[in-house]
Amino acid sequence: MSTNVTMEKVVNLAKRRGFTFQSSEIYGGLASCWDYGPIGVELKRNVKDAWWRDMVRSRCDIVGIDCAILMHPRVWEASGHIAGFTDPLVDCKKCKQRFRADKLMDCQCPEKPSKHPGECGGELTEARQFNLMFKTFMGPVEEDAAVVFMRPETAQGIFVNFLNVLNSSRQKIPFGIAQIGKSFRNEITPGNFLFRTREFEQMEMEFFVKPGEDDHWFQHWLDQRFNWYLKYGIRRERLRLRHHQPDELAHYAKGCADVEYEFPFGWSELEGIANRTDFDLKRHAEYSGKELSYYNEETKERFVPYVIEPAAGADRATLAFLVDAYDEDVAEGETRAVLRFHPRIAPVKAAVLPLLRKDGQPEKAQQVLDLLKQHWVVQYDQAGSIGRRYRRQDEIGTPYGITVDHQTMQDNTVTLRDRDSMQQERIAIDRLVDELRRRIEV
Repeated sequence: MSTNVTMEKVVNLAKRRGFTFQSSEIYGGLASCWDYGPIGVELKRNVKDAWWRDMVRSRCDIVGIDCAILMHPRVWEASGHIAGFTDPLVDCKKCKQRFRADKLMDCQCPEKPSKHPGECGGELTEARQFNLMFKTFMGPVEEDAAVVFMRPETAQGIFVNFLNVLNSSRQKIPFGIAQIGKSFRNEITPGNFLFRTREFEQMEMEFFVKPGEDDHWFQHWLDQRFNWYLKYGIRRERLRLRHHQPDELAHYAKGCADVEYEFPFGWSELEGIANRTDFDLKRHAEYSGKELSYYNEETKERFVPYVIEPAAGADRATLAFLVDAYDEDVAEGETRAVLRFHPRIAPVKAAVLPLLRKDGQPEKAQQVLDLLKQHWVVQYDQAGSIGRRYRRQDEIGTPYGITVDHQTMQDNTVTLRDRDSMQQERIAIDRLVDELRRRIEV
């Protein structure tokens, strides 16, 4: 990552080039809510596709699921979210703003940004617990009996479907169930762009194992998940694994570690890997009255599986890939902002650029575009000098530029430009798909 990267630069580029927009911007925006634009939606989709490909499709011991966001209220009683999914909240009597009592040093006073809440002369109230779940009503009547919650995590949908998946997929322990989906938390102090928002997307997998083998699988998933970020280009020096101290562990966890990334605002969690023991299955068995154990027909053993959970944030991962890719250098005497995405993660894989807007070059370029769009997201650009067009593609991280020029019209070849080295080579059009596939799908 460039030493010049700041959140301000990343956010400005993200908005200017169509990665993200403030939600409801024409009405003044809605705090901590973001929309993904045409480029951003492709970037985030590539992050999720990479996770799904490596966690589900490439393995025989993990299957996918897609659960409803609204679930029976008893789910959240059993999981402990209704009783204990809270953060300590304080009010400032001066500015009337609310803050997390345990994160005051991470917050700015709205009236005096150089100070933290409570340091500006404003008196803070005593801390009280604030439940983070969004509450709504199911059906036409707003009464207590109709209360339901927007799920605060995707994991519980997996736990309550444990038997359904086990019986329908004929999986044997150890095996996992994975899910990507939206979750909602009414955070007291969201912020840092896409990092902490009230509506977000999770990539979670619950891996069910025999008790006694949980320590082995916990370490296995620590290694797997840490290396996943390296595989897609996150720089090793910006990534670390931080084990939770005993007093940090959730009440259900035997062990937990976070994969952290060094954002411009500091080291922060990308993903948590937890040993959740048999807490969730036992609780749901207790509250539902259903038997949620596993019977091993070979050993004649019955047990409640332990669960190892890698839980990643799709938005946080997207932000980390965006920040890590940001770089600046000098090209042809000008400062160039470039996003050095891994080709798999890059939102646009290639750009087709006719050198001239005449002599049949646009028509030939359109043929090349039609050929490539059958395989990848590809852009076409014929406006401005070829140098300017390369810079525009560098800014959104397009790894390859394909130029149709005079020679193309004679021998059916194009130039293939590499974003990072800026080197160009001549290649026949009929070899273009194979060559790009070799470079992109590494």
